[in-house]
Amino acid sequence: MAVVAYVRVSSDGQSTESQQYKISELYSIDKWFIDEAVSGVVKSSQREGMKALLAYVREGDTVIVSAIDRLGRDTIDVLETVSLMQSQSVSVVSLREGFDLSTPIGKAMLTMLSAVAELERSNIKARQMAGIEKARSEGKNLGRDKVINDESVASWRASNQASIKATAEYFKISTASVKRACRKVAS
Repeated sequence: MAVVAYVRVSSDGQSTESQQYKISELYSIDKWFIDEAVSGVVKSSQREGMKALLAYVREGDTVIVSAIDRLGRDTIDVLETVSLMQSQSVSVVSLREGFDLSTPIGKAMLTMLSAVAELERSNIKARQMAGIEKARSEGKNLGRDKVINDESVASWRASNQASIKATAEYFKISTASVKRACRKVAS
């Protein structure tokens, strides 16, 4: 069973030394995984150090981080990363927050993180829908600009007795666009 550490800094001017020192004071680390000049906004699955860590850890291993935000700034991403490690029976210990996610308290913290992530998802969706409604109320068009003329499509299809597929190929549009154009003209 290995004890590994993950450290990350966001910019070139920063160093992982203080994180490494803090972790080394409390744990004997078998292997270090480091991401330097990588923002926490970048999903953990896209960070080289984290990818290497996830490929390395095995059942019974423990991953030490100086703070849970080193795993990422986005609660959802942190939760997914921690859940992935837990599914491999890997413990995650965060020094700043003072919890081990393999303990009952740690599991409670994970549940709280999960609730916060769900709240974050809901808030993002609510803000997105509010923005869409505001744009609609201001008369803004949402989506791509229409590139076909519904009447032309329906008329060409009818006069050529063409199938939906043939019409789509002729106009270089999707079959769904042909169906939609024909429905709009028919109604």
